[in-house]
Amino acid sequence: MDDQALYADDTIVVGGDGVGEAPAPDFDPMLLSVLSSRFGAILREMSNGVLRASKSGVIKIARDMSCAILTYDHRLVCIEECIPVHAAAIDLTTRPLTELFDDIEEGDAFLNNCPYTGVTHHADLTLCVPVFFNGKPLFWTVSRAHHADVGAPIPSTYLPYAKTIYEEGLHFPGVRVERGYREIRDIIRMAKIKVRVPDLWYGDYLAQVGACRTAERRIKELVEKYGPETIAAFVEAWMAYGERRAAAAIRTLPAGTWSYENRHDPLPGVADEGIPVRAQVTVDPDEATITVDVRDNIDCIPGGLNLSETCSIAACRAGVFYNIDHTIPHNEGSARRIRVLLRDNCIVGRPRYPVGTSVATTNVTDRLVNAVSCCFAQIGPTHGMAEGGYQQALGLAVISGEDPRRDGQTYVNQMFIGFGGGPGLPGYDGWVTFGGPVDGGMQILSPTEVDESMFPIHFECRELAIDTLGHGEWDGAPGTLAVYGPVAGEMTAVYCSDGDTYPSKGVRGGSDGAPSVNQKREADGTLVTLPSFHEERCAPGEMFRFVTTAGGGYGEPKRRDPAAVARAVDSGWLSPEHATEVYAVGLRLAADGIAHEVDAEATARLRQAGNGGAGD
Repeated sequence: MDDQALYADDTIVVGGDGVGEAPAPDFDPMLLSVLSSRFGAILREMSNGVLRASKSGVIKIARDMSCAILTYDHRLVCIEECIPVHAAAIDLTTRPLTELFDDIEEGDAFLNNCPYTGVTHHADLTLCVPVFFNGKPLFWTVSRAHHADVGAPIPSTYLPYAKTIYEEGLHFPGVRVERGYREIRDIIRMAKIKVRVPDLWYGDYLAQVGACRTAERRIKELVEKYGPETIAAFVEAWMAYGERRAAAAIRTLPAGTWSYENRHDPLPGVADEGIPVRAQVTVDPDEATITVDVRDNIDCIPGGLNLSETCSIAACRAGVFYNIDHTIPHNEGSARRIRVLLRDNCIVGRPRYPVGTSVATTNVTDRLVNAVSCCFAQIGPTHGMAEGGYQQALGLAVISGEDPRRDGQTYVNQMFIGFGGGPGLPGYDGWVTFGGPVDGGMQILSPTEVDESMFPIHFECRELAIDTLGHGEWDGAPGTLAVYGPVAGEMTAVYCSDGDTYPSKGVRGGSDGAPSVNQKREADGTLVTLPSFHEERCAPGEMFRFVTTAGGGYGEPKRRDPAAVARAVDSGWLSPEHATEVYAVGLRLAADGIAHEVDAEATARLRQAGNGGAGD
């Protein structure tokens, strides 16, 4: 692929090609429902295959993986229970393959993890299998999974100080790894010698191969049953349906343009003042399009926080999809209603080779998803949401070491033991296991008992941190507090924490969530605050302690339902003092002497004495 051709234009326009609603093809609506469900079932079988057959905790337990089915001409058919940043622009991942290869055949498989050939970042190894029927290519089955180690200089895939891809480890820029259903062993041997735990890496890779091959068989069975003409007609009807649904949802919004800015924490020596992230959203209900313009952002920086083009597009689309009807099919049709404006060499645009992008799927992408989403909060009190909690604190650290319990066996795994708190939004409080804006709740919090059985680690506690939530009429979820450390041998933790300096913002009068905190408790009990971007060793007797960023609140706290405030106090999320000071709610002990109940008279006095009777 010609890099000059790829990166010649300054502005990149993605989507928004159609004007007006797509015509409804003449296709049986009952069969449309049946076939869409059948494709969804194939995807669930793919996902279950990866989860059951993979070896590493980051995939098997935390579910840091996604699957998709695309047409052979790279149009997304469907995704099921996928991580938004993985799947919202997954069509970019297969497009380079038909440009790079003119001899794609049945039985081929390709591995792509390069941000310069359409992937999110280098840790997301993506297996792509073409699906043929009677010698004609019809679809791609795609499995994307985050691997905890891809051979970087340090035991992590998150490298904020890596200026270029030369410092990141293995890159497969759309490489054929199977021919005639047989593995190309040279490629696999090259990969295995580079990573620290080759058997773990290879087991995860095989799980992805198995999932894609299973989906290949299922799609062929489906085409055999209904015929290629019917399946082709279904694809067009399904995408048209997705586009009509998205257009209808956009037409319910008022016309206008809204902007929002937040700021990523400082990265010493790379971005000392932090990284401003700006988004502008324009709604055109007449044309039924939403345009997201993120060109007004800084150039790429000499570090790993730059977004890949795939992450930039995915973040913009996710920020929109979070704020329109969630039942809309997420396929090529609905994506066409979202127009994304990017530019070359921009930190939230299209990176200029060979700048580093190893942290592309989390930190700055989280900020961009929030910026787009918070633009909708300016429309009115029934729209948008606050900022969701940021991630990558010590609760998502990549841990590594040698396990004395298993004869010094090397381990490398990303932890998923503490997520950012979900944002408040109209009618709903934040989701405690939100994960982060790029996850949208699709990753799984690891059971501490399972982690303790797999690694030489002990958890002293894991709980929701009191008085951290973003206060509002609808609260942002509180942060998570946990303490953990090694039971035997020295453990190294590598993390890239955002939200320590600039926590999640509230909107429409809601308060900010509490910031994240990363600490080490030394053997004598002394607590030492650690840097936000760091690699730290921990010996037996020492412990890591962290608090994740809470979600921002939505709306004035004094408008919150007093009964909900009492429930938060009884849940241990909120102190009685904060209930009075922040929400102007008077509480008293109930008859059982344990639970709290609202003192209606005291609450009325407090709220009337507030700023203009905010609770009226």
